[in-house]
Amino acid sequence: MLLLLLLQVSASCLWLAGSEVVTSFESSCPQFFFRETPPNEALQPENPAWICQRYKNQYYFATLYDRNRRIPVYSAYLYQPGPGTRPKTWMVEPQLMSPTYPKTMERERTLLNYFSVSLEQLSESQAILKDYKNLTGLNRGHLNPSSHHPDSSSRTATFTLTNIVPQNEKLNGGAWNNYEQQTMTRRTQGCNTTYVVVGAVPGNNYIAKGRVNKPSHIWSSACCEVDTNHRKAWAVIAENDKNEVQLLTLGELEDVLTQLYGRDQVSLFHRYCPRE
Repeated sequence: MLLLLLLQVSASCLWLAGSEVVTSFESSCPQFFFRETPPNEALQPENPAWICQRYKNQYYFATLYDRNRRIPVYSAYLYQPGPGTRPKTWMVEPQLMSPTYPKTMERERTLLNYFSVSLEQLSESQAILKDYKNLTGLNRGHLNPSSHHPDSSSRTATFTLTNIVPQNEKLNGGAWNNYEQQTMTRRTQGCNTTYVVVGAVPGNNYIAKGRVNKPSHIWSSACCEVDTNHRKAWAVIAENDKNEVQLLTLGELEDVLTQLYGRDQVSLFHRYCPRE
């Protein structure tokens, strides 16, 4: 009886950390999008999952996840950089297996030990740590980087494999890192609130024996509120096999993505964000 009670207490403590698969961002975690308006359906994959990324009972960002390719389409967040250490623990999303599982962003080992989940069952629904082992020329690339968040909990929340894509190693540590750390700092000068959407365009190649898609391009876009009457926006895109980042206007990025996806016109932000 005591053992059962201890297991129940342990499991309830795990529920403090969480992500939630929802039916829409607008109804569940709209605060990460300018004017509570997510990107339009032009980026939506065949088998999507809308994830409100929560940790310790607080939402920290939103991710549209491609269940079939096992990579995020985009992650959206508020740019709030602060000092701190980089987390080391990677987590996964149980609710991608079934909504009957707890709303927990948790370590693989915890799921296997406490929730009677098999590694095969987990791997059917999403990327797992094994998929990113022994990569050549690639590493785990954050869409929403931990360094853009102000404290330990918000940075830890970014370390979910639902926020990760196979990214060119030189790009991730070079030009893309320069954009995240230097260009973003310069561009956000004078901004009160900066909304960011970072995404990946699916490619034709896969890692992990065809399980996880390697994106052809990585992109980022930002819409900044200077005050109630003034806003500015910018964007970048990078081919995922070169250490180069191209700076664009928001409108230019939306046009490039429209061509790459070959669907309807892409819209990443509410129309009040400047496209020029």
